[in-house]
Amino acid sequence: MIFSQGLNQRLKITLGKGVYLVHKNSMQRKRSAIGWLFLSPYIIVVGAFLFTPLAYAGWMSIHTHKLVGGTRLAPLANFKYAFTDATFISGLERVLLFAAIQVPIMLFIALFGALVLDLFNTRLAKVFRIVAFLPYAVPAVFGGVIWGFLFSTVHGPLPRFLEHLGFHNVNLFATSSFIYLVGNVVTWGCTGFNMIIIYSALQGLPKDSYESAVLDGANQRQIARYIKIPEITGALGLTSIFAVITATQLYSEPSILSRFTNGINDGYTPNMYAFRVAFGNAQFNYSAALSITLAIIVFIFSFGFIYIARRRRLKA
Repeated sequence: MIFSQGLNQRLKITLGKGVYLVHKNSMQRKRSAIGWLFLSPYIIVVGAFLFTPLAYAGWMSIHTHKLVGGTRLAPLANFKYAFTDATFISGLERVLLFAAIQVPIMLFIALFGALVLDLFNTRLAKVFRIVAFLPYAVPAVFGGVIWGFLFSTVHGPLPRFLEHLGFHNVNLFATSSFIYLVGNVVTWGCTGFNMIIIYSALQGLPKDSYESAVLDGANQRQIARYIKIPEITGALGLTSIFAVITATQLYSEPSILSRFTNGINDGYTPNMYAFRVAFGNAQFNYSAALSITLAIIVFIFSFGFIYIARRRRLKA
């Protein structure tokens, strides 16, 4: 009798656990289904407007099209020609040089601005955050037109101001200085965005370490150098990758500013050259190969940067 009662209790406990596990698994599946349901619009949009064009561009890049013979499969023909194309190579070297100069300057300004904002929580600081972010909200085309008129040798106020200072016949749209003009526009448009990302990372740091450093006699420069900056290396790496991608994908700014001068051709950057090849020369397959080549180069650089940053973080 006692044995049967104990057996019944064990069976009830076992059955209760089984019912609980079944109910728990069903609830997890239901929550997972609801999550995928909310994500489905994003997945559909990304798939339709990102992955589908990428797949189609990849398909086009491994084919060649000729008037005689039509479309043929040639997996490496377009890519081999891309690395022997002088215009594409010169444009690629130009944007890499642009990234090497512009990205460190922009990130330094963004980091400095974020560190300064982190010291103040007044209303003026909030207004400054909004004002600093506004250039990023302005479309690149509009920004290029605005800066084009500001630097114009005919109607621009800046050349006239330089004349009053004694600098005569200054042509800011000269071929030798055009890349710095583009860098000015890109820095103006992207610094605020990067500054907000770095500032958000600073806001997530614990305040206890600051207070301890202040009690130990550290000033704000030492706190920023030895405490704040090492703790936000992840945000700095993220902004660096975004900045390099933006630099290698230059199109709107040089394309708009080139309207103010005759010294810049359509092959100034790889994206401008790919656009001309596609819609000016009707070589859509080769243009797709140029785009895929540039995307692979950016991916290799980004992956290498992330790998090196992770290795350094693990060693530290």
